[in-house]
Amino acid sequence: MGPHLPGLRVIEQYDYSRIFRYLTDELGKPYAGERARPLQTLVWYPAKSSPAKPMTVRDYMDLWSTETSFGRPKLSARAKEWRAAMRPTLEMPLRAVRDAEEASGCCPLVIYAPSFSSVSWENADLCEYLASHGFVVIATASMGATSRNMTADLVGIAAQAADISFLIGYARTLANVDLSTVAVAGFSWGGISNLLAAARDNRIRALVALDGSLRFWPGLVRRSEEIHPQQMTIPLMALAKGEWTLEEQARYLSPEQIDGPNVMNAWTHGDLFAVHMLGMTHREFSSMFQRNEEVWKDFHDPEFPDKQRADYGRADGITGYAWMARYTLQFLNAYLKEDAAALTFLKNTPAQNGVPKHFIDVSYRAASGVAASVEALRAEVGRQGFENAGAICTQIKQRHPTAAFSEVAFNDWAEGLIDEGRLGDAITLLDLNVSMNPKSSYAHASLARARQLTGDVQGAIQSYRKSLENGSVNPEASRKLRELEREAPMSGADRDAPNLL
Repeated sequence: MGPHLPGLRVIEQYDYSRIFRYLTDELGKPYAGERARPLQTLVWYPAKSSPAKPMTVRDYMDLWSTETSFGRPKLSARAKEWRAAMRPTLEMPLRAVRDAEEASGCCPLVIYAPSFSSVSWENADLCEYLASHGFVVIATASMGATSRNMTADLVGIAAQAADISFLIGYARTLANVDLSTVAVAGFSWGGISNLLAAARDNRIRALVALDGSLRFWPGLVRRSEEIHPQQMTIPLMALAKGEWTLEEQARYLSPEQIDGPNVMNAWTHGDLFAVHMLGMTHREFSSMFQRNEEVWKDFHDPEFPDKQRADYGRADGITGYAWMARYTLQFLNAYLKEDAAALTFLKNTPAQNGVPKHFIDVSYRAASGVAASVEALRAEVGRQGFENAGAICTQIKQRHPTAAFSEVAFNDWAEGLIDEGRLGDAITLLDLNVSMNPKSSYAHASLARARQLTGDVQGAIQSYRKSLENGSVNPEASRKLRELEREAPMSGADRDAPNLL
């Protein structure tokens, strides 16, 4: 544990922008309660020391009873099975103290995304560990769009991705959170939902995949049409379980699952750390799964995909979990706290970090090139200057021949520069936009307006005429051109130009 006591708050809140309940209940009668999406929210945070007793496994288990039925405890059949399977550890204390007083300071934010249909506290040990080291960690259960049960489809990951963004928005209400430093750590299914969340939400600055389904469901990546790993520029740490052979993939994964891009191979524009946890099975990435005795019944079953590997045993999984947590912490320290020592740790060999032999294999690939996105282009222009914008675009096109930049995004970018009084830089961008979209009436009209603002009347007239070529209909460009031609003295070439109005 770190220097802080981890505190825990439990907030019962709704996302009123989404409907979760049917109009009727299970008996077909009108549903009488709140139908918005219930999000029992767990917040771990650095706290001051407290004499109060810490949370036990039973305390976390008890949260399940009101997970979606705030104020009305009800334990599902699945929860009862879990309680029975975890009976030997129910009284085991963890570290977090409920509602402990916050420590002073502003902390980076980590959203934890649980595995398929799982509880928010499935990795309470990891969440407490991160909070003790100065992070605020927020989690809610993994639920489908209209049911407590997750669905193995795009609708399912979209629902969890929306929960992630909702929790980031909720964090704005917390005085101890720095929203400029946000990461999402997802286990299993949560490790593909967080990928969709990052594709949609640029507040997310780093990703951690704990044996994430981005490896097991590339078909969903392809079908999403929103996730483009070759365009992602944020750092990713992907921790993976032990051996996962091609033969096993063919046996346990459907063609629909695996028909898609290899996310990690495509992740070339963001730093990538691949951490292979040789002694761990998939479910050992969850501390609560490790406490569940039912999990271990499958440990020696040769037909079970998460079976024991070689002679790695249950104790090795516990050791592996501790190192998984430590590598996750150092990754978050490096990229959210800009800790140089943490980055050195990540780039060390496992032996240099004191990892026991045969436990971990780590590889690192630094980001290279510029991604084919306006977001990446903006950042690169910011580094190299607007005078190099054309050369940067050329480099991107050479690396990504099919890359296409949004005309609207370029216009919006230029409008922002105009508002800042950066007319020359705006014209540089608009010239580039016209070169990439030569037949766009509105691209030429935007350039004309910028030229007019600089006093280049003849240049504006030429651009407005270009805007109206080939019979393009642009009423505003037509009006502006008429006004300029009435007011501006014309050269001989202008007098001879065809009338496009």
